[in-house]
Amino acid sequence: MRRLKQLIRNNSSLILFIVFLATFRGAIADWHPVPTGSMKPTILEGDVIWHNKLAYDLKFPFTDVKLASLGEPQRGDIVILNSASADKRLIKRLIGLPGDSISIVGDQLIVNGVAADYELLPIQSVQTIRPVDREPGAYGLEQIEGSPLHTIHVNTPKLLSYDETYTNLHRGQHVVVPDNHYFLLGDNRGNSADSRYYGAFPRHEIRGKATHVLLSLNLLDSYKPRFERFFSVLQ
Repeated sequence: MRRLKQLIRNNSSLILFIVFLATFRGAIADWHPVPTGSMKPTILEGDVIWHNKLAYDLKFPFTDVKLASLGEPQRGDIVILNSASADKRLIKRLIGLPGDSISIVGDQLIVNGVAADYELLPIQSVQTIRPVDREPGAYGLEQIEGSPLHTIHVNTPKLLSYDETYTNLHRGQHVVVPDNHYFLLGDNRGNSADSRYYGAFPRHEIRGKATHVLLSLNLLDSYKPRFERFFSVLQ
C-alpha cells in the first residue's frame, strides 16, 4: 500500500491527464477511423472522424445515463450511433424524423410526399474523390426539403430519373418513421447497410454528430495521407 501511494504521488500529473482524457472521450468528444465506404463521397475509407458527443445529449462517461438533453438530431445531420441491430458503430446521414413518411423510387428519395431534387455532377467536380477512390456509377447533389445540400453516389446513372420499374423501398410502400426513431441512409446509396435494411434506429442509440475529418489515410493506395482532407468540415 505504501508503494502504491508513492507511485500515485510520483505520477499524479500523468494520472490526472489519463482521467481527463478518458472523461473527454467518454462524454465530450471522440475520434473514429472509418473502415468502409458507405458514406462516400462525404466520408472515405481511412478518414478519421471527429465525434461531437455533446451535440444532442450530456451523458455520464461510458454509460447511457443521460444527464441533460442539449438538442435533437436534425434532418441532414451525419450521426454516429451504436446500433444493436447491426451490432456495431454506424455513421449515417439522418433522412427521416419521427412521423416522416419515406419512400424511394429508383434512386430518388421521397420524404412526406416531396421528391428530393438532384443535380448530376461531373466526376471531375467531385473534389473530395481522387481517381483511386472513385467508383462506377454517378455522383450528384441531393436536396431534401429542410436539409442542406449534400453529395451522394449511386450505382446506376439514373440519378435524375423517376423510374417505377426499379425496386422500391418495401416493394413500393412508404414507411412511417416511429416515435423516437430516425431513418438513416448512407451517402453511398448502393453500398450501405442502413434503415433500408435495419429499419429506423431508436433515438437512444444515437451517440453524437460527426462534424469534421481530422485526418485521412488512403487505404486503397498504400495508406498515403490525403492531406487535402485534413481538418475538413463534413457537409
